[in-house]
Amino acid sequence: MNEFDLVVIGAGPGGYVAAIKASQLGLSTAIIDKEWLGGVCLNVGCIPSKSLLKNADVAYLLRNQGKEFGFSFDNLTLDYASALKRSRQVSDRLTKGVGFLMKKNNIQVFMGNAKLASTSEVIVTKQDGSTERLKAKNIVIATGATASGIPGINVDGKKVVIYNDAILQDFVPKTAIIIGAGAIGLEFATIWNGYGSKVTLVEMLPRIAPLEDEEVSQELSRSFNKRGIVSLPGHKVVSIKAVDSGVEVVVSSDDGEKTLQADQALVAIGFKPNSANLGLEEVGVKLSPRGHIEVDDRMATNIPGIWAIGDVTGKLLLAHVASTQGILVAEAISGKETNPIDYVMVPRATYSHPQIASFGMTEAQAREKGYEVKVGKFPLQANGKALGLGEGAGFCKLIIDAKYGEILGGHLIGSEVSELLPEMTLAQRMELTAEEIADNIHAHPTLSEVVMEAAHSALGESVQI
Repeated sequence: MNEFDLVVIGAGPGGYVAAIKASQLGLSTAIIDKEWLGGVCLNVGCIPSKSLLKNADVAYLLRNQGKEFGFSFDNLTLDYASALKRSRQVSDRLTKGVGFLMKKNNIQVFMGNAKLASTSEVIVTKQDGSTERLKAKNIVIATGATASGIPGINVDGKKVVIYNDAILQDFVPKTAIIIGAGAIGLEFATIWNGYGSKVTLVEMLPRIAPLEDEEVSQELSRSFNKRGIVSLPGHKVVSIKAVDSGVEVVVSSDDGEKTLQADQALVAIGFKPNSANLGLEEVGVKLSPRGHIEVDDRMATNIPGIWAIGDVTGKLLLAHVASTQGILVAEAISGKETNPIDYVMVPRATYSHPQIASFGMTEAQAREKGYEVKVGKFPLQANGKALGLGEGAGFCKLIIDAKYGEILGGHLIGSEVSELLPEMTLAQRMELTAEEIADNIHAHPTLSEVVMEAAHSALGESVQI
């Protein structure tokens, strides 16, 4: 029997980071995954999708903005299969890098299905049917989550697909219906639209990007409309049926039912935790009604020696959250003092076009909590770098506590605005105020100036608008 200080189940951005950190802290460590190193994020999620989004941006530029930039084509050919190939190369390079890091940090890798045999033993069933028993002083569950389906709807992987089908197919549907206008739905709408697909977004809630600040959702709707993406907020899916020509999707709203037709439908309504068939219930690990593993601020479950991180906990389903939890849990296991994660202030990004980036409370949430707020807002249309890029849509919005000057939230939409988040979240974490952001000299011309100008706006001192 192999014996370890720590066995990590799941090799995604949470699991492999936890394993590396634990090994660096002197713990003998093993990691198990049933399919691949790097998890969904590196293999069929956030990394390959960003590669496809870059291709889609170039395709959209060539198809629609040539006149603005002074070029034209007699015959423009767009090869989406090449875009897919590039995305797989990017993914493969990073997953190989994870394998290298496992060797570098002396972490034993076991590929197979893991199940708890007890609170200190894990059985790994390999692809050939053989098993291996690992003994561990600590076990970290980092098994992630799987795309949720719609009850009664058959996902066949061809006409009705989920994200991992869509990200691996070598073609773009000529017409598509995307169900769910969260991050995945918005990003695939951008990719497919970039290549000329006629996309319809169906969202049950009253607006697309429903978890973002309302003004961000409004701006995104305008931008999508200009790109030819049809948005149907406030519409619920009644049925999806595969037909010879593609799919028929029946949706209902306050105006009644209507039938939408397309070549393909993508179901992107959310995720469910991968907590089944791990032996958790048998050893007494407490789960939420929706199947998430319940943990405390140190990522400990109710069973001593068993911990959980990442999407399977349901805290905040983001790769960088899982990685942060991975470092935290390794430090907790090794006996180091840890600080709880403030999930409200974690940066969030959606890589649609335009991008969305945010952290903290929306304006509505801050007011609902009783804050008297100052709002600073600055448009990218007044930013020289944005105009030079041909990307004037969007804005930066800061939510400030009027009493103490505390930064309560930040909300951006526009070209590459995800890159502007670190300054804002660091300022919030270091308890800086809008005055201090405004006083910080920003290079010109840069997109980052919109953050400075939004801070000036919150103070009523804007000189640019």
